[in-house]
Amino acid sequence: MTLERTSPPTIADERTMLRSHLDFHRQTLELKCADLTGDELRAHSMPPSTLSLLGLVRHMAEVERSWFRRVVNGEQDIPLVWSDNFDFQAAYDATGASASEAFAAWRAEVEHARRIEQAAESLDLVVRERRRGFNVSLRWVMLHMIHEYARHNGHADFLREGIDGVTGV
Repeated sequence: MTLERTSPPTIADERTMLRSHLDFHRQTLELKCADLTGDELRAHSMPPSTLSLLGLVRHMAEVERSWFRRVVNGEQDIPLVWSDNFDFQAAYDATGASASEAFAAWRAEVEHARRIEQAAESLDLVVRERRRGFNVSLRWVMLHMIHEYARHNGHADFLREGIDGVTGV
C-alpha cells in the first residue's frame, strides 16, 4: 500500500492550518506503521512497557473518539473502544490485537472527527469537557489533538527504528 503525507500549507486561514496540521500528523502515524506485519506492529518498546505502534493507533482512536464525539459532539453515552471503564491506558496494550481491527477503528474515528469539525460553524464553539470539568473551544481541541499526535509520533519514531531501522518518515 502506498501512503502519502500532505505537507500543511505555509499560508492559509486558521481553520485550514489546524485541519492541515492535524491531518499531517494523522498521516505521519499511519506512515510510521506502513509495511509492517501484525507482530511487528505489536512489538513492545522495552520491558515492562507494553507500548507498541499498534497500541499508539488504538490509543489515538480512543483520543479521537473522546475529544470529537464525546466532548465536541456531546455523545456522552458512547463507550471507549477498548475499555468499558474509561481506562485510556487499556488501548496501549495491543497484545493479541488485530491490526486490521485497530486501523479500521482509528480510521472510523478520524472520519467521525472530520465530519464533526467540519459541521461546526466556528473554531470559537465552546463545549464542556465533563471528565475534567472545564470548558474548551473547538480551536483548543484541534490544537490539543495536534499536540497528542506530535508527542505520540515521537514515540512512533523510536518504535519503528527499533523494529527495522527506518527513521525520518
